[in-house]
Amino acid sequence: MGTDELPSGTRMGRVRLRVNDVDEQVEFYRRVVGVPTVDRGDGRATLRAGEETLLELIEDPEAPDRPRSAAGLFHVAIRVPDRDALADALARVRAEWTLSGAADHDASEALYLTDPEGNGIELYCDRPREEWPRVEDGRVDIGTAPLDMDSLAGGDADAALPRGTDVGHVHLEVSTLAPSRSFYVDALGFDVSGTFDDGAAFLAAGDYHHHLALNTWNGRTEPVSEHRGLVGFDVVVPDAEAMAATRRRLEGHSVAVERRGDHLRIEDPDGIGVRVTTG
Repeated sequence: MGTDELPSGTRMGRVRLRVNDVDEQVEFYRRVVGVPTVDRGDGRATLRAGEETLLELIEDPEAPDRPRSAAGLFHVAIRVPDRDALADALARVRAEWTLSGAADHDASEALYLTDPEGNGIELYCDRPREEWPRVEDGRVDIGTAPLDMDSLAGGDADAALPRGTDVGHVHLEVSTLAPSRSFYVDALGFDVSGTFDDGAAFLAAGDYHHHLALNTWNGRTEPVSEHRGLVGFDVVVPDAEAMAATRRRLEGHSVAVERRGDHLRIEDPDGIGVRVTTG
């Protein structure tokens, strides 16, 4: 790893959402998504699977709906450790909610749904890395095909998300692709792992298919504000050395960096908060 990129041990951490009704949202994430552990306090709810924090819900009953023109979350992708857990997820959604989509992405298999306040969710599992298709330069070739739903039949709708579940990636709707891509690649240090025409980019640290995705498919033109939806997300680097290198790189690209306790706080070009922490 050079100092101009994030190390391969980098992963995604918790995603923070502003919500109107934290009780309703907690019930959804327990019942439909299968989050087993919820910690409450100070108008917030922290949703965990094992020791891994997936989401932090911040209650603001007065927050307006996200404008159709505003940047923000396309979906948060919760990764389960195996197909059995994905089959359980499918059974829960079919029993309690409505599935909005499903896809075979070659490197992974995914289910899609939307929570009661309009936040997109992907529930997915990865195929073994040796099965991931690659293009000539070695990057992962992410495709989209119908998911074999019959092979996921028979899951347990009462099963919760197991240990080993985490946030695999975050997919953002951005207002303009080029400055966002420059921020996350040149300044923060992700690598471009794939592109989709001119309207999207897939980014990763190390050899993962993607930790972050950016798209302009829905024509968002404004930054985030104090509306419902995405507040920010965590990028978790492996150690203090990687944290220091990240800070130097950000400052070298004239990104305003705020040190808060054990993490760095920055904002992307659309005002989405990013915390860089270790773990």
